[in-house]
This record gives sequence, structure tokens and C-alpha cells, in this order.
Amino acid sequence: MVIAIVTLFVLLPVILLALFRVLPVPFTPQMLIGLFSGDAVRYQWREMSDISPYLAKAVIGGEDQRFCRHHGFDLHSIDQAIRSHERHPKKQLRGASTLSQQTARSLFLVPWRSWVRKGVEAYLTVLMEGLWPKRRILAAYLNLVDWGNGYFGAEAASQGYYHKSASALTVRQAARLAAILPNPDGWHAVHPGPYVTWRTGQLVGRIRIVNRDRLDACVR
Repeated sequence: MVIAIVTLFVLLPVILLALFRVLPVPFTPQMLIGLFSGDAVRYQWREMSDISPYLAKAVIGGEDQRFCRHHGFDLHSIDQAIRSHERHPKKQLRGASTLSQQTARSLFLVPWRSWVRKGVEAYLTVLMEGLWPKRRILAAYLNLVDWGNGYFGAEAASQGYYHKSASALTVRQAARLAAILPNPDGWHAVHPGPYVTWRTGQLVGRIRIVNRDRLDACVR
């Protein structure tokens, strides 16, 4: 029993991370759930060189500006989220997950919320940060993240929403895709509402900040 637990929670993640450091990820648990539920799942792996750099910059600017400086966990954002919750305890605790945490979650876990899952996610994030360079973590994030409507990853989302390759995304299209990430099934990339339109403009500005301050230096 102990050997089985050690194999499942220690050796298997290490082996898979070693493999997927160089090989495309074939599928994720969330994709399998979608397939077994009869939902359409569209997914194509693309290397970083085949994804518009605007999308990488927009995601860093919108989701995790300290991506190149932290080691998996953004303690500053966690502290801010806790302080905000203390001031407004009736509001839901604001998320402070990094791109590394989100990538570990997408790669290994199902999208069900629990404290146990958060603990396993933290462990997997530490492993991923130790075994993968930042560029690979971001590449996996851009390929595995759920962009709504059964589109997983940048290539499927770009083809589905804009009928073009992920490598051909414009600045505004990349910013629009990054803008809907917090709620990809509720917000629209093609016909955005007022909030997504505003958020897109904000992310276009953040792309400039990422360039100016070299916030993506670890993935260039």
C-alpha cells in the first residue's frame, strides 16, 4: 500500500514531468472528462515558436506579472488577497494562483475545488518548477488552458474564434483571448461585452509594460 502511494504521488509525477519536458502533452484530465461527457474537445499542441509572442505577453501581463521572478508561488499576491479578504470578509477570497500553479493543475488535476486539491497542486507546482524551465511551463499553460467552448490551448482557441493559426494572432486578438481566461465559457472572444472590451484595452497596455520592463525575459 505504501509503495503504491509513493509511486502514485511521487514517482509518477516526476516521470511524467520528465517526459513532458520534451514531448507534447497528449491530453489532460479535464479533456478526458469532457470527452466522456460527450462534449466537443478541440486541442492541438504547438511549441512556443508557433504561438504569437503577443499572447504570451498578454497572459503574463494579465495573469502573473511576477512569473519570471517567483518560484511557483507569488507571496506578494497571496498577501494582498488575504488583506483584501480581511477588509471585505463577505466577498469571495480573490485568487492568487500563478501560471505555474495553473499549469500544474491543468496537467494533473480535475477542476473540482477542495483544500486537498490545493495541497496536491502546491506539491506538483514545486516539482514542476524544479524540473521545467519557465519557457516550458508557459508553453504548457498556453497549450492546456481551457479557452471555453471545448477549445483547449492557443491553437484550438485561435482557430475556433478567429479562423487563423495561433502564430498569426494580432496584439488585440491576443489581448482578447487573455481577457476572457477568468471566465472563458461566460465571456466572448468574438463578440465581447463592455467588460471584455475594456479588459482587452487594459491588456494591450500591459503588453507594452511587459516589453518595457522585460517581464517575459525568462521565456524569450
